[in-house]
Amino acid sequence: MQVSLPGLLVCAAILIIAYYSRGMLIVGLIVSQAFGATAVLTLTFLGGSSPLIYTMFEALLVAAVAARRHIWLDLGNVFGSIRQVWILASVMVYAIIGAWLFPRFFAGQTAVFVQSKIRGIVVEASLAPVSGNTSQTAYFILGGLTTIALCTLLLHADRIGQLRRGFLLWCGLHAGMGLIDFVSKNAGVGDVLAPIRTANYAIISNAYEAGFARITGPFSEASSFAGASLACLAFSFTYWRMTRSRLAQWLSAILLFLTILSTSSTAYVGLTLLCIPVALSMLASVLRGRVEREEILITVLMALGVAVVMGVSLYRADALDPFVRLINSTIINKADSASGHERTYWNLKSLQSFVDTSGLGVGFGSSRASSWPIAVLSQLGFFGSLMLAMLLGVLTRGLGGVQQWVAPETAAVAMSIRNAAFAGIIANSVSGGSADPGPLFFIAIAVVSATRVSALRMAAGFEIRNRYQAAHPMPAIDAA
Repeated sequence: MQVSLPGLLVCAAILIIAYYSRGMLIVGLIVSQAFGATAVLTLTFLGGSSPLIYTMFEALLVAAVAARRHIWLDLGNVFGSIRQVWILASVMVYAIIGAWLFPRFFAGQTAVFVQSKIRGIVVEASLAPVSGNTSQTAYFILGGLTTIALCTLLLHADRIGQLRRGFLLWCGLHAGMGLIDFVSKNAGVGDVLAPIRTANYAIISNAYEAGFARITGPFSEASSFAGASLACLAFSFTYWRMTRSRLAQWLSAILLFLTILSTSSTAYVGLTLLCIPVALSMLASVLRGRVEREEILITVLMALGVAVVMGVSLYRADALDPFVRLINSTIINKADSASGHERTYWNLKSLQSFVDTSGLGVGFGSSRASSWPIAVLSQLGFFGSLMLAMLLGVLTRGLGGVQQWVAPETAAVAMSIRNAAFAGIIANSVSGGSADPGPLFFIAIAVVSATRVSALRMAAGFEIRNRYQAAHPMPAIDAA
């Protein structure tokens, strides 16, 4: 085991920030997601696996909750109140069993993609137990335990302020480091964030696309940075629309700028998909005849952007050629590139492995794919995919039907986190290689589920009070 000094320093800085933000456990966990390539240590006994710092904060949160005096009563409250936790527990058990059993039971019967220890790249091989079965499954189980621990805290007390501060800090930190990376690379300074990228896997931080420097921030590559940018943008934009926060408004503008200039196909495809519900919402406002000021602002900015682009193209016809080449290389011609063919082959072979294992899966961490849904299907099989689909249904429902029973600020934070998780899922569906949905998914499940339970309890209390008042009316007071 090798300890990383930069990783320890980053962890210490996050703990200090979280302490002064009055939420060391929750705020620290959320803020740690900003460092997508920073590891605290390297586990040589697990094939060189280097857990990122958010896993340290997940372990800290789980340990702190497990040490509570009435932990068994708290767990009873969680499992008795939140049915979704049983679904999560089921897929966790299936992941553990599958990671140990399936690579051995179906050994040599299908092809998978694993990291070569010698060449350091992903290679095709016959199915067999690998270190990823242990490390990737451990990360997934830790994420599930984080959901349970966070549900315990959220049901015990109102911590919506800690969640809000944590996510706004995460978005601000991500935007700040993205701007640093963008300015330093375009100013010729180089990659100034390289010292904090301590994870033991391929780092592609000095790449160029159609003449543009690819923004990676503190992440290992542009697609990972783009995925996090989409999640932060979804949170800040939703929070701005629901609360009219000026901070969230500025964060949304900066994050949109970084997402567009990240030169990642993940960013462009994800941004296109995220624009669909925004456009539908604006159309619904027009049909209702109640267009809000924020929607007018968005429309005006879009019109100004189109006008500027048209004006530049009329003034100088070749001025937009670099951007045209960028769009061609990242979107239009992406499928015909060597990388596109390779990732398509990964996905096809992963689907074939699902068929070869009769729908049971090859086991968690046994292989790589190039899309999260395909990775889930190939590794967790039909049962695991069904369980995760049910959890996605929880996020899709959100606070539907109970939102009127929670405070507006609570609803704004919960829905913003829900949308951020969806943005992360979209990004992973475009270019994710693992079946693990990531920490944001587990946080969102806990927040949405606990908020719904609190809302239902408030509604039940209101109903009981109304029944009592109807059964025991107050005597009329004679004015005379």
